[in-house]
Amino acid sequence: MRGEYAHSVDSKGRMIFPAKLREELGEGFVIFKGLDGCIWAYTKEDWDAFEDKIASLPVAKARKLQRFYSANYPCEPDGQGRILIPQSLRTYAGITKDVIIAGVQRRVEIWDAQRWQEYNDSVTEEEICEIMEEENI
Repeated sequence: MRGEYAHSVDSKGRMIFPAKLREELGEGFVIFKGLDGCIWAYTKEDWDAFEDKIASLPVAKARKLQRFYSANYPCEPDGQGRILIPQSLRTYAGITKDVIIAGVQRRVEIWDAQRWQEYNDSVTEEEICEIMEEENI
């Protein structure tokens, strides 16, 4: 999944989900708390595999992951291509109105637009080069 799209969330918590990404995620997908203060969207199949992996861990390791990811929501875009972002996820991601929807390999990330800009401004080319060198990319 690729691309970066700017949209807005309406007063009811709905936003248009980009058609290209809807196509790639399939008719039904799952949104949940991601890392770095954003929301992640996975295909239903990738979500099921993710949950299975967490469920296979010893309880001592799994419980924090299970609790963190318990607030997950299946999404089926309406006829206008909109999805509802529940208040708990909007609060977690600091989303009030303007959002960026970014395709990031096998997932989609939904960011508050300002938080997205701040995150991207904080990443330096030097950090990217270091990671690429460490990983032989």
